[in-house]
Amino acid sequence: MSVEAKKGFIIQELKKSGCRITTQRQLLIDIILKDECSCCKEIYYRAAKKDPSIGMATVYRMVKTLEEAGLIQRKNMYRIDCEAVATA
Repeated sequence: MSVEAKKGFIIQELKKSGCRITTQRQLLIDIILKDECSCCKEIYYRAAKKDPSIGMATVYRMVKTLEEAGLIQRKNMYRIDCEAVATA
């Protein structure tokens, strides 16, 4: 599925749940889809470069909304593989 198709699906699902699709929310969706961000602060810094009026709270609310809708999952970017360490 292309990035644009994913974005369209996410927007459609958010609209179904009664969420308004603002330009800031679209920007955040774009950043989340295109960049591998490890935390909300990283998303915020990338978004603030494009729209200085965006706030940290907006990022946290959007991530929470996406999580509650089942559209995003938080994953640890770093993992320790204990089996690989034990065999070394």
